[in-house]
Amino acid sequence: MTTLKPPFRADHVGSLLRTDAVKAARKQFFESHTITQAELQAVEDAAIIDQIKLQESVGLQVVTDGETRRSFWHYDFMGALTGFDLEDRSEGVPFAGVQLRPVFPTIKGILDFPEDHPMLAHYAFVAQHTTVMPKISIPGPSCCHFRVAPEDITPPEYQDIEVLTADIAKTYKKAVDAFYQAGCRYLQMDDIFFAYLCDPKHRADKEKQGQDPDWLIQRYAWMMHEAIKDRPADMTIGMHMCRGNFRSTYAAEGSYDQVADAVFNQTGVDIFFMEYDTERAGGLAPLKFLQKGHQRVMAGFITTKTGELESMDALKAQFEIASQYVDMDQLGIAPQCGFASTEEGNAITEDDQKRKLELVMECAQTLWSH
Repeated sequence: MTTLKPPFRADHVGSLLRTDAVKAARKQFFESHTITQAELQAVEDAAIIDQIKLQESVGLQVVTDGETRRSFWHYDFMGALTGFDLEDRSEGVPFAGVQLRPVFPTIKGILDFPEDHPMLAHYAFVAQHTTVMPKISIPGPSCCHFRVAPEDITPPEYQDIEVLTADIAKTYKKAVDAFYQAGCRYLQMDDIFFAYLCDPKHRADKEKQGQDPDWLIQRYAWMMHEAIKDRPADMTIGMHMCRGNFRSTYAAEGSYDQVADAVFNQTGVDIFFMEYDTERAGGLAPLKFLQKGHQRVMAGFITTKTGELESMDALKAQFEIASQYVDMDQLGIAPQCGFASTEEGNAITEDDQKRKLELVMECAQTLWSH
């Protein structure tokens, strides 16, 4: 195991393109039922080992399993929680020009984190096969509220949103403890719905459900803080924010202005992965809310939605603007999102993906070589 400790100057959000072999094996297991669970796992194991080698080969000091064993970045984790069920329906969540596969999370019972949650083993596999820092990314607490329609919440006590969100926070606190006991020292929680609550359309949707978007921002920050506040000192918590990423499309837009203070100063998170690859994310001024200290922003100036490489001059110019609001010592570089938030993956090639990761490393070495 590495003695290196995050934050690093170069990092990535977590998901990687699934190989053709993995896609084929998953279809054989889940759809045609022509291979066994053990056979699927063997294919996934081999692919993850290759993905770890890819990440190490470009010089990254932190690696993930690429979320290879998942169908979605969020639902697989949620569906394995006690009290959650995933239901197939006729129409999926809308993105820009496409729809997500029609899988919907529902809450049918009292929430808890089970001792045998499969992602504990997913983390352990990565840790066993790397010499650098292993990391796992899971959906953040807000996902368990934002992504569940009120009519899909069955327990009567959860009709009280404060009771529901308190139980989500307790469930995540137990998850944080379980990952630590499994050896995890770098846990990332993708709490993208802070960014969604900067979008007028999503804010209006929550208002129609009788929920105050600004109250939700505060409550989501509270949930994260409650979940991680008692973590051991040697455990680093990251958090990713974006505006959706399904087959290179998006689901939200709007600057971070409405959430920056709550995110930076009320969650207790150490490292923030922030999408900044298009004008949809707004300007860099919200970075001024980051207090001086140990926290770090991993600026997502490099997109994963297209294969075109950003120029080093353009990246330097972006960091020059960012440094007007936060010290360069509290900045790093990462892609704006994962490369495959769902198993379908973005509209890029494996070569594009490698070149993007190499650019992350090159940018970090160029800007922080001292």
